[in-house]
Amino acid sequence: MNAVLRQRLTLAAGVTGAAVVALDGTVTTVAQPTLRRDLDASFVQVQWISTGYLIAVACLLVFAGRLGDRHGHRRVFALGVFGFALASAALGLAPGIGWVIALRVVQGVFGALLQPATLGMLRAAYPPDRLGMPVALRTSAIGAAAALGPLLGGALITHFGWRWVFFLSVIPAVAAGAVALAVRMPAPTSEVRLDLPGAGLLAVTLICLVHTLVALPGSGATAATGLGVLCTTAACAAFVRHERRTAEPLIPPDVFRSTTVTSALGALVVVSAAMFGTLFLGTYYLQDVRGLDPLQSSLHALPLALMMVAGAPLSTVLFRRFGPRRTVMAGAALVALATLLMSRLDRTSGSMAIGCCFLLLGAGFVAVMVTATAVLVRAASVEVAGVSGGLQQTAMNIGPMLGVALATVFRPADVSTTGAALLVLAAVAALGALSATGLPATSDDGRPAVRV
Repeated sequence: MNAVLRQRLTLAAGVTGAAVVALDGTVTTVAQPTLRRDLDASFVQVQWISTGYLIAVACLLVFAGRLGDRHGHRRVFALGVFGFALASAALGLAPGIGWVIALRVVQGVFGALLQPATLGMLRAAYPPDRLGMPVALRTSAIGAAAALGPLLGGALITHFGWRWVFFLSVIPAVAAGAVALAVRMPAPTSEVRLDLPGAGLLAVTLICLVHTLVALPGSGATAATGLGVLCTTAACAAFVRHERRTAEPLIPPDVFRSTTVTSALGALVVVSAAMFGTLFLGTYYLQDVRGLDPLQSSLHALPLALMMVAGAPLSTVLFRRFGPRRTVMAGAALVALATLLMSRLDRTSGSMAIGCCFLLLGAGFVAVMVTATAVLVRAASVEVAGVSGGLQQTAMNIGPMLGVALATVFRPADVSTTGAALLVLAAVAALGALSATGLPATSDDGRPAVRV
């Protein structure tokens, strides 16, 4: 198999796998009200359909990336995507809400295996100076799948029932796994041992953090929230102490010593927090202030999804022309500007003004996501590409939950006045521009900055 064909097949498998996960997330959200009625489930049980999945994914992403570094990203991806397909099919046949929750946790485990591997496979297949466009295409596919999910989910639920939204992922997931197995990749050269105690401590840290962030919108700042923060801090301290003392840590020391890596991760966390927090408040504005139904609200927010799809390849061009630092700073500034403009919307604002806000929000976010992800993947050598991919995926899971939590804490009881919360989120987006100052000024250097 020649190199060009191997690259194309790897890209097809990785893009399809990433899109399947994004599609599953949005169609599952759409299906939850109908699922709750059909299975006679409580609101708390339905919430755990998402919470269980998020916890399973978040706590395993970095370890899954390390597994790929050790045993090959293609193998780990195939295991993850086939397992994801099997769990999806089982979810469509689940007899009760308990089974749905348990199978969503299983699905999250396999989702954690495949997500870092999509980036690890790209890093292994493409030279560093050619990674920009594959990463952009992956981002476009994620945006398209996330936008298409509510439409497909609504149609399937209306005509066939909620179970079919889970069957939707099975065929593309199996196809992605088959393509990945058909690609002959070089055998992994890393002989590093898996740091199981470190993986356990990191998992505890992220479980505490995710549970605290997920619970905060419903309970607010309570004693339980404070206990969650305390547990997260203690587990994180134990993880850092262990990593400093062990001979072969889960996250190589050079990863967090690299200003490029930490700056890219910081930008992803804060800008995704600002974007998803703003989107959360924007949904309330459209439905509760403007009185639009969910379909009308989705149409008003459609410019964001369109920019995610169309803006990803353009972001690669900007990244090459102006360098990572200026591209991420400009993207973060656009997110901050869009958030500020959205804080000025009221009951009389027209569709054009609303659409422009979502357009700017999508344009800024996609520029940051594509550029920071490309920088992270390029900065890592092939031997640690899985850890780099796991950290990127962790940032993209923690950031949105942090944004929704901030939006909830600072949103007043009167939903028509969300200006204060949006100002806070605009300030958070501005931190992304500050974080970008640590990124390279140019994109000329394709040499990896982080090795084992």
